[in-house]
Amino acid sequence: MIRFENVQKRYPEGREALSGISFALERGEMAFLTGPSGAGKSTLLKLVALIERPTRGTVLVNNQNTARISRRKVPAFRQRIGVVFQDHKLLFDRPIFDNVALPLVIAGMKPREIGRRVRAALDQVGLLDREAHAPITLSTGEQQRVGIARAVASRPDVVIADEPTGNLDPALSLEIMRLFERFNDVGVTLLIATHDLDLLDRLGHRRIELKSGKLSKDSGH
Repeated sequence: MIRFENVQKRYPEGREALSGISFALERGEMAFLTGPSGAGKSTLLKLVALIERPTRGTVLVNNQNTARISRRKVPAFRQRIGVVFQDHKLLFDRPIFDNVALPLVIAGMKPREIGRRVRAALDQVGLLDREAHAPITLSTGEQQRVGIARAVASRPDVVIADEPTGNLDPALSLEIMRLFERFNDVGVTLLIATHDLDLLDRLGHRRIELKSGKLSKDSGH
């Protein structure tokens, strides 16, 4: 489902963010990406979502070699990947329904299908009764759940999340991770970057650890 083969990412100014990264995440697997700040976690996730391309090596997502995906086909590729950000990236001038619907509108989906998918996603995160509310009226944890609903509304095969609990207290962090586990239970592949080791100890999933841009530990092997 996600496979890195000897991947290097070097930025134009010469900084090497990743070097010699190789691992495979199988379909339906859930894993955490850990490591200190600057270890390369965000860069690795950007390679999965084709926000960045590798300098060297091979990145396979959904059995597609990202190096062979033309710029024109990137939007279609991204429709199969849900992305959750630490800071939600919600549009505060639009109601919750419109925030969740935005990727589906961009994809050209018909309004009736958009409505069905948005409400199903909001129901999954426990916010179906808040679809007409403004994001500003929600708590930080609820705003994060809106971000998750937006990520899964397109029914992606893969969900990646970059420090999704970074701004939350421990109880809310666990709640968000349990929500991810529910999506994993129905077959979604998840790769979640986090530095919350206490939370990971409670959850017990595979850990892929980066240090200075290199793979330092992988509990899946």
